[in-house]
Order: sequence, then structure tokens, then C-alpha cells
Amino acid sequence: MRIDVHDCLFCLVDVQERLYPHMTNNEEVEKNLITLVKGLQLHEVPFIVNEQYKKGIGETIPSLRELVDSYPHFEKTTFSCCKNEPTLEAIKTSGKSKVIVAGIETHVCVLQTCLDLLAAGLQPVLVTNCVTSRKQNDTDVALQRLIQAGVIPTTYESLLFELTVNAKHPKFKEISKLVK
Repeated sequence: MRIDVHDCLFCLVDVQERLYPHMTNNEEVEKNLITLVKGLQLHEVPFIVNEQYKKGIGETIPSLRELVDSYPHFEKTTFSCCKNEPTLEAIKTSGKSKVIVAGIETHVCVLQTCLDLLAAGLQPVLVTNCVTSRKQNDTDVALQRLIQAGVIPTTYESLLFELTVNAKHPKFKEISKLVK
């Protein structure tokens, strides 16, 4: 199943200040997330930004916040973004059938969001090198479960080039520079 730039939405899940420093591989994942976000912006993919209980966990980390500040933000207390009614409504009204998902923690909020997207008849596309948890095993097991459930796994580079389709695409050179 191909991922088409005109039929996808990006859902950023809970990459927040007070939680992020405790994630495994957080520096690498942060770099990957920045590349993913910039690439999706080049392709003009719509965004939804989710933040879990901001009073306790804080804002989206500064390096991402400056990139995503202009997009719709949804605060939630539910682990799944889809259990937050305004978020689910925004996803459904977008008219997109595929939802690109990245963020933290893989085994809690990301996992539950993807499972609920499937239940809602949508196709989650999980950017596996743009998710993490406090413990690597939690991420590994969650990825296995999600793939078995029907989530499409990908990496940011694979996804960005799939959305680009062709080396003659007007954004090809900019995408190539991003991933190097």
C-alpha cells in the first residue's frame, strides 16, 4: 500500500519537555523528528500536534516547537490521541485516510493512538525511527505489536522519498539535502 502525499496527515504525539530527557536514544530521535517534520512541511502535509497534560509534562520540546507552533495543537489527558474527541474530530474531518504517527512513548500513547486509528478505519503509518520510550524493550515490543495489528512501519527517509515519488519532483533536492 503506497503512501500518497495528498492522502495523509501527520500526528505528532507528546514530545514534551519534562518527559523527553528520559527517553532512550533521545538525541538521535530528536534529530530524526526534526528531519521528518521539515520534510513533511516541504510536502505540505497537514499536521496535528498533541500534548499530554501540559501542566505536568510541559510543552513540546523547543527544537520541535519552533517548527510546529503554527499547526493545530490538542491537549489531552487520555493516552490515545483518538480518545481525545477534538483530536479525533480533526483527524476525521481532514478527509485523509492515512495518519503518519511519530512521538513518545512508543508503548503507551503512540501504541494506543495507532490501535484506535485502526479501529476508526484509518491507516496508521508509524515512523519507527521517530518513536521512543524510556526502555528500549518497551519500544521493541510495541513496534512488534503494532506491525502485527496492521500498522505500516517506515523510517523518515523512506517515507519522505515515497512522498516525493520521483527525482524530478520539485522538492527532491531539498528532501535529499535534509536526509544527508
